[in-house]
Amino acid sequence: MRITAVSARLLSGVAALALLGAAAACGGASPSGDVAENPYDLLQPGTLRVGTLTDAPPNVYLKDGKFTGFDNDLMTAVAGKLGLKVEFVGTDFSALLSQVNNHKFDAGSSSVTITEARKKTVDFGNGYDFGYFGLDVPAGSPIRSFAELKGKRVVVVQGTVQDDYATKEGLDPVRVPDYNGAINQLKAKTADAWIAPAEIGEKSAQDSGGKIVLVEKQLSSAPTAFVVAKGSDALREALDKGLDQVIEDGTWTRLQDQYYPGRPIPETFKPGSGTVAYPPVKAGSAGPAGTSASPTATPAG
Repeated sequence: MRITAVSARLLSGVAALALLGAAAACGGASPSGDVAENPYDLLQPGTLRVGTLTDAPPNVYLKDGKFTGFDNDLMTAVAGKLGLKVEFVGTDFSALLSQVNNHKFDAGSSSVTITEARKKTVDFGNGYDFGYFGLDVPAGSPIRSFAELKGKRVVVVQGTVQDDYATKEGLDPVRVPDYNGAINQLKAKTADAWIAPAEIGEKSAQDSGGKIVLVEKQLSSAPTAFVVAKGSDALREALDKGLDQVIEDGTWTRLQDQYYPGRPIPETFKPGSGTVAYPPVKAGSAGPAGTSASPTATPAG
């Protein structure tokens, strides 16, 4: 009986220790395991789901079924520095910011200009590009400048900074959901002008077969950046770090030269954190950023 009792007490003690060990393991390993597997709280661990546009070359567009363009190729390179795959999903610009903040997407990539109003909906990473407005008109139009738009039928993509500009200027713009809608109105001459991100306006004019002309460009005061949901600090900080890495290794410069050949970089623009050097673009520097650019310059949106 003594041996049985001792054995029972020993077995009971071992069982108790085992239970404590299991409880400790469950209590500590689960949260840290989740964080290790998905440190940026992505919709799918290891994959960055990114909302973007399909119709805005050379920034963001579909080519042979693949999402590409300066912004999307840059996002893919940045995500690669974080060890993440990218899944791009097409959407309308007017819905993009709310979709990001509602976690339909982990991030947004669409030459989104940083504004105070937009900061109320999403968080911005560091700026990766500078922007211009472009003024497109139908071929044969007498309009040659932004100053001539009062009383004209001006089309803009809803929710863009071009929409904001047209509204502040009292132009009562016609709002369309996407860039194809604006282009089609110019081709049909149902609109007198389109205020667009300038490089998109320029590419659209080049591809229009002479039906659309870019007549003026105007430098925007704010950079463009990737967006994440409010409070997604770990993801935002990681994207900023990855952006600095692709600036430093020359990827940012290569993409600038690929998508905006001949476009100089304003001396006042510093991509990313502004603390890393990058190989110079082939066009060099544009000097201090001014308020307008000639129609022959190649701007960003």
